[in-house]
Amino acid sequence: MKRYIALALLIVAMAIGGLAGVKALQIQKLMAMGKTFAPPPETVATVVTREDKWQDLLSAIGTVTAVQGVMVTPDMPGTVRAIAFESGAVVAKGDLLVKLDTSSEEAQLAALQAQAELARLNLGRSRKLRAENAVSQSELDTAEAGLKQTDSNADVVRATIQKKTIRAPFAGRLGLRQVNLGQYLDAGKPIVSLQSLAPVYVIFSLPQQNLSRLKTGLPVRLFTDAYPDRTFEGTLTASDPDLDQATRTVSLQATVANADQALRPGMFARVEVVLPEAHPVLLIPATAVLSAPSGDSVYVVESKPAGEGGAAALTVRQQIIRIGGGRGDFRSVVSGLKPGERIVSTGLFKLRPGMPVVENNTLTPKSESAPTPADS
Repeated sequence: MKRYIALALLIVAMAIGGLAGVKALQIQKLMAMGKTFAPPPETVATVVTREDKWQDLLSAIGTVTAVQGVMVTPDMPGTVRAIAFESGAVVAKGDLLVKLDTSSEEAQLAALQAQAELARLNLGRSRKLRAENAVSQSELDTAEAGLKQTDSNADVVRATIQKKTIRAPFAGRLGLRQVNLGQYLDAGKPIVSLQSLAPVYVIFSLPQQNLSRLKTGLPVRLFTDAYPDRTFEGTLTASDPDLDQATRTVSLQATVANADQALRPGMFARVEVVLPEAHPVLLIPATAVLSAPSGDSVYVVESKPAGEGGAAALTVRQQIIRIGGGRGDFRSVVSGLKPGERIVSTGLFKLRPGMPVVENNTLTPKSESAPTPADS
């Protein structure tokens, strides 16, 4: 009996030993495979760094204003008898806009004109009689003064009629009509907005440290969200002689032709003053920059030497860089890169230094120096 128990224990021990040996071999094989395992390469888009020349720019936010713009109002109160314009119409200087009731003034003027005609006839008779010494000099002077006074009274009435006949003070585009026929208007009551839209001014400010680089005649570019695909060209025409005491900025004025009247007073616009200086820059896409508290960096693509019987592979190396200015989708590199180096432009967040990569640039969007997104 003891012999059978010992034999059974021996068989169990041999089975356990065999299983342990198999597992040990499997673990050793897995460890060997782990040492030789290489992760699959990540697919990334790449771009080659290149040099370019950037024109120096001074950027600001400005407001479009009219060269001439007023709210047309009456100088005198009265009742609207005629409206001679349509909302949004283009008018020339002197075009009739609104005529107030002048019936009483016209009646007064007719009476004064009759009095003036009579005074003129009396003056003519007085001059003839004075030549014959039939009247005194004082009577002649009285007749001349009477004519002058009557003419002056008529001129006053004519001026009143002219003030109640409201005309465009300059050529421009009208806004929305704010009066109706038969409406009584007080002096200063708004009638319609009149704006001269060709050309227009753009008012903006720049810090005082830029004063030495600014002069009238510099070209100015204008961008507005109302027309994302257009660039408006203008010229720097004036600047304030004094600076804002609170912000230490100088107010500047640019003039834009605006021949098609696309720009309207009150619009916000991005303004770029184009300076004559240009400087070389090393460009990379903004998407290639990995920002971190330790600094900005990029992943440089390098070719790994091929082993025996293998093909050359691509790996990445993280490189710290210093970024300069930006323009559109591009950033300029001050230090850390050289022209012609290939860097990762998209897909860099899944990379680690030394990781193998595969290039695929078929779906990479093109970087633009002045992008105009459709949904901006």
